[in-house]
Amino acid sequence: MFTIIKRRELNPTVTELCIHAPLIAKKAKAGQFIIVRAKEDSERIPLTIAGFDREAGTVSIIFQVVGAGTMQLNSLKEGEAVHDFVGPLGKATEIEGLKNVCVVGGGVGCAIALPIAQALHEQGTKVTGIVGFRNKDLVILEDEFRACSDNLYLCTDDGSYGTKGFVTNVLQQQLEQGKKYDVVIAIGPVPMMKFVCKTTEPFGVKTIVSLNPIMVDGTGMCGGCRVTVGGKIKYACVDGPDFDGHQVDFDELMRRNG
Repeated sequence: MFTIIKRRELNPTVTELCIHAPLIAKKAKAGQFIIVRAKEDSERIPLTIAGFDREAGTVSIIFQVVGAGTMQLNSLKEGEAVHDFVGPLGKATEIEGLKNVCVVGGGVGCAIALPIAQALHEQGTKVTGIVGFRNKDLVILEDEFRACSDNLYLCTDDGSYGTKGFVTNVLQQQLEQGKKYDVVIAIGPVPMMKFVCKTTEPFGVKTIVSLNPIMVDGTGMCGGCRVTVGGKIKYACVDGPDFDGHQVDFDELMRRNG
């Protein structure tokens, strides 16, 4: 039984569920994902792990309510259980040895960026966080990011909160001012990740992105999550979800997601 221990609405369309899954919590690492099915007849939804507590045996997921599957998931209450909860899947984000990292999150992608920022902070890495949202009402996880960031820049497209503009504007300013990062980790909408990579490329800064292509089984057999990286076919579920952003064919990825 994968029982929902805690439920929290982060904004009107984004929900966090804390689920009792001790075997997954025992092995989970930042950057990996699970596949959840709310009910027996629900679709399979891949969601990156947003947090885990090994002692409590819990795993947190954060999702945006956008379709039938997430509506069914969102209908479950504390004390109820999801039908399937499979993982951890994919490769964990490689963070060992990093000293100075910029973590860039956009929208719901911040839920994926947060555990990576936390893991970096826990190992003593200097973390600069740049997170962006369309407006103030959609801001999520601000306190959590502040707790694990040495410097945090919060942006909104309309200027209703934090700095007005896109995350790439702040990142561009940072790089032009001479800030040196071992790596930039960008997670969010595909266009955002694409333009983060275009921003860092002229400065020669390694940039890692977490991709979210169409996915069915999560084991590499269906081929639905194929992406082109460095001219070669890769499968996000087993080869990723993290890839070198400067090698990703983002235009192809956006066409397939469409």
